[in-house]
This record gives sequence, C-alpha cells and structure tokens, in this order.
Amino acid sequence: MSAIRLLVLGAVRMHGRAHGYQVRNDLEYWGAHEWSNAKPGSIYHALKQMAKQGLLLAHETAPSTAGGPPRTEYEVTEEGLAEYRTLLRDAIRSYGQNLDVLSAAIGFIVDLPREEAVALLKERVEAIKGWRESVTEYYTPEEGPESLGHIGEIMNLWVHSADAGAEWTRGLIERIEGGAYTFAGEGAPFVGVLAEGEENPYATGVPDPGDDD
Repeated sequence: MSAIRLLVLGAVRMHGRAHGYQVRNDLEYWGAHEWSNAKPGSIYHALKQMAKQGLLLAHETAPSTAGGPPRTEYEVTEEGLAEYRTLLRDAIRSYGQNLDVLSAAIGFIVDLPREEAVALLKERVEAIKGWRESVTEYYTPEEGPESLGHIGEIMNLWVHSADAGAEWTRGLIERIEGGAYTFAGEGAPFVGVLAEGEENPYATGVPDPGDDD
C-alpha cells in the first residue's frame, strides 16, 4: 500500500473541498514530506489520478479576487470515502506495511469510532504475534544472532522491530481505552489543518509547477 493515496484522500476529506496547494500545505504541516513519499509532484499526480478514477470530484473555480489563477478544487466522492476507509482500516490492522503507511493511518485514526480503532489495533498485535511465531520456528532469539552467522543480525533486527511495534501498539490501545483523544461521534475533533491564509511554519517553500493548478 502507498501512503500517498491515504494521505491525500484524508486531507481532502478534512477540508470538504480543497485545492492541490492546500493539500500540499497540510501534508507539509504534518511533516509528511519527511516521513513519506508525499512530495509535491506525488500529491498533484495523486489528486489528478484519483479524480480520473472517480474517487475525487474535481471542481473548476473562478480566478481569485486577488488576481491569482483559477484552481481546481477536489471533493471526496462516495467511492473515494469507501476507498479511504478501506485503506485506513487495512493500514491499522496489518503488520508488514511500511512505517509511512502506519504513520498516515495514525494521523486519521480518530475518524473511526473508538471501539473500532481499538479492535483494529488488537488485530495488529495479533498479526505481529503470528509473524513472530512463524519466524522463530527457525530463528531462536534467545540463542542470539550468532547462531546464524552475521545473517542472523537481519533476523535479530526484524524480531526486535516487531517486538517494539507490538509494545507501541499495546501502549496506544491502553491510552485510547483510557479515554485519550476525540474519536468519531464523540464531539468536536482535533483541528489538524491550517486555516485559509494561515502561515505554515513547516512549509518547504520550494515552488512546484502544480502549485497553481
């Protein structure tokens, strides 16, 4: 799974309607350009591609009163919303996804009901447990990596990463079950996007041809 589709669909959904530069600005505000493939070219390509696929509806807008060029605003369709929810749930429950996919999913996890988020995270813990059991059939962590020569360090890295992932996931489950954060249906959500005209202190400031689309 690529993080960019989840990030773009989620960002557009948070606004209701958004043009490409707004989406880029939000993702840079979240630092997604540092931990994912959410670079300007990828963002603008994803917007156009998902509009062709019927996941986003493109609205042509008039030129701005300040003299700027007309922009295309995007809105998530019903098909896009279904795709977004599928991507979100799969990213939370599945072990083996790249870290950028999980990071994107955590950024939108509060779009789900609290109970569902916990259930999906518990599925993740079980997936990690199953993966670890399959690996340790032929690699015994207690014996140390030397038992497989230096190649054992690869297995050691994977097992340690899995153990750390399981520990983090259990901690998140505990915090959510303890009442942390505002989930779907619980009231006003945390505002994680910039207001129109608000300066982004984390913007890269590097221009891209798609900024004016």
